[in-house]
Amino acid sequence: MSINSREIAFVAYSSGDRVVSDIVFEAVRRANAKPLPVQFEPWEFNDVPGTPLISPILEKIDESAFVVADITYLNLNVIYEIGFAIGRSKRVFLIRHSGTIGDKALANTAGIFDTLGYHEYSTLEDLQARLSAHIDLTPLSVAFPLNRKALIYIVEPPTRNQAVKLLLSRLKKAGYSYHRTFNPDEDLRLSATEAVRQVAESSGVAIPLQDDSIDGSKLQNIRGMFVAGLADGMAKPRLLIAPSAYIAPLDVRDTIRAYKREEDIVDAVADFCPEIVEYSSQADPSAIEFQTKLQALDVGDPRAENEMPTLGRYYLRTHEYERALGGEVNLVVGRKGSGKTALWISVRNKTRSDKRNIVVDLKPEGYQLIKLKEDILVHLTEGAREHLITAFWEYLILLEVAYKLLEKDHNTYRHNHSLYQLYVDLERSYRTPDFSVEGDFAERLSKLSEKIINEYRARFSQEDGQRLSAAQVTELLYSHDLRDLRKRISDYLDHKESVWVLFDNLDRGWSTQGFDVLDAIVLRCLVDAGRRLEREMRKADHSFHCIVFVRNDVYDHLMRHSTDYGKELRATLDWSDPDLLREMLRLRLVSALESTPDVPFDRFWRQICVPHYQGEETSSYMIERSLMRPRNLLKIFSHCKGFATNFRHEKIEHDDITKGIKAYSEDLLQELDRELSDVHPEASELLYYFLDSKSTLSRPEIDGILKKAGIEEGQHTTVIDFLLYYGVLGIRSNGSDYFIYNVNYDPKIIKVRATRDPSLSYIINPAFWPALNIEHAPSPLLDIGVPTS
Repeated sequence: MSINSREIAFVAYSSGDRVVSDIVFEAVRRANAKPLPVQFEPWEFNDVPGTPLISPILEKIDESAFVVADITYLNLNVIYEIGFAIGRSKRVFLIRHSGTIGDKALANTAGIFDTLGYHEYSTLEDLQARLSAHIDLTPLSVAFPLNRKALIYIVEPPTRNQAVKLLLSRLKKAGYSYHRTFNPDEDLRLSATEAVRQVAESSGVAIPLQDDSIDGSKLQNIRGMFVAGLADGMAKPRLLIAPSAYIAPLDVRDTIRAYKREEDIVDAVADFCPEIVEYSSQADPSAIEFQTKLQALDVGDPRAENEMPTLGRYYLRTHEYERALGGEVNLVVGRKGSGKTALWISVRNKTRSDKRNIVVDLKPEGYQLIKLKEDILVHLTEGAREHLITAFWEYLILLEVAYKLLEKDHNTYRHNHSLYQLYVDLERSYRTPDFSVEGDFAERLSKLSEKIINEYRARFSQEDGQRLSAAQVTELLYSHDLRDLRKRISDYLDHKESVWVLFDNLDRGWSTQGFDVLDAIVLRCLVDAGRRLEREMRKADHSFHCIVFVRNDVYDHLMRHSTDYGKELRATLDWSDPDLLREMLRLRLVSALESTPDVPFDRFWRQICVPHYQGEETSSYMIERSLMRPRNLLKIFSHCKGFATNFRHEKIEHDDITKGIKAYSEDLLQELDRELSDVHPEASELLYYFLDSKSTLSRPEIDGILKKAGIEEGQHTTVIDFLLYYGVLGIRSNGSDYFIYNVNYDPKIIKVRATRDPSLSYIINPAFWPALNIEHAPSPLLDIGVPTS
């Protein structure tokens, strides 16, 4: 066969390790010597002196039948080229050297590459043989319609510095409050198929790269370069920003927006936004042709934040939702992934649908209060702390209610004689010379915190144990005449129906080294401030509601530092009924397939998934491994569907479930490890010590694992209780398996069973088996509700 008649396959790899690069180069040379229908071209062949490296490489990828990329080391240029090739609808065949540790751990944490799949080679001959064999040329599909309600996709970093906050704020101010994100606080690993879908649905992609000195920057830059490659491959507008001192990878060096000052980011966003508008107006989603019905199926996003505009079509209205909507609670408590933000969105959207209501939806992420804690609260007595923080929250809530009133009626008050003077008086009271009203809520909160810190430094010393009088707190906090502001708001509310102040995300960004007393004070004082304002406003005959949404572990910590919080104040999102989770998924299938509302679940399910897997009904199999959390069930389904659509399957097959559960298990292992560390710092990385263990363990065997993990013997019972509480472990008693969600989240039931059964053993949740390589034998089946027609 003539070399000139061969198709080209571009080969990308890092040159950092001479041993690995030499193996790849020599294997390519030997494969090219064979009469194959393809000729491999390593990147060095395109390194033309005097020519920008990226130009010939991207041209060669465009010309290639497929791309081979070595990921033994995660070179940022190679990662970009992998994303670019996928965006260009090229098959990408990933390889890695099994004998080199390289960046395997980093790749596993990033999550992109195991969801794409890769071939491990051990020798030059092994790689040559694989390159000489048949390689499936079917690419990942990038055919998805534009998301018209959330045009931008943002890859957020683990550490939000001021530049990232400003980027998000400016995008919101430009009119993109609804956007989709990858948020590493919520999803530690980025699925490649999910990234492809998110970029394909976007009219613009925003990516901050970070300097190596920032925690988590390696992961951020890996994910960012992959997504940047996808965006460029699909010819999507993208904004890539980085600090001016950052040495950008060659592939993006000419297109990155470097910044030194805030104005640089403001200008970059200003230039980016018209590109989004232009792309959105030109792209024609009707031209998208799905190759399978399964590919076209969209059951929503596992993260409620990414489906704000569409959640109302399929949200399952639970009793907890009705209680919150009825104003019966001050707290909504739930585990991560249990649906707190979905409930927050649903309550917000429902109350906001009545134009007479004022809805103040706030997401004060915890990191925005860290400086306030570090610079002021640590120096005060407990009483002074509570006084200051309660006053701070009350002040902030009043300011945000005033802001929302003025914003809502800005275009109408001039034509409304009953509101005109009230509006003018409120605006005069709200706008003061030394108080900034610019930016979004995050900016206003940060500026208010900074102002208080500066005032404190100017007025008081940095000695510990200080007491502040009411007058001193007033001087420190308020830029307004608070009594006048409260009166103006109250007068204005005579012409409104009700006020809803909804706090979410307060616990996001709190220290992964465990919550402290100050965190408890911050949360408790917020609830107290909300209650106080409710009472005051209701005395004036105003309907006023303040609800805080927090994780259950944060609430438990609050309870340990409080004496007056009754159950009647909270709604708890604990899912224990498998049929309820199945109904949640059914409603999404009804919406996606535009079917009648009363179609039974199994009729849909048989169309999109094989009915049984390893002897179990498939939806029950997935639910059992979800830890009874809606987000986890959606993740499992998303992973399985992603693998099925990668291989153009008409429905989810057995192999797709195997691969999907494995990818989900890897996600869950990392997420639960972090979740456990949040509450129990000494248990950090504990889950990894269960690697290669049996699925059923005695108490002495559990103690042995904890000892190897460095847990002191006196802490073993406490740590085991945590593992039981989070569903990592269950118990096998009298021939049946019990996890926390099988006993209505009551740990006392598990403890009582443990004391009654001397033969009791502990079991590792099946959700972790693939990631931990757990040895397991058939176990008693839990009654998780197999659906019937």
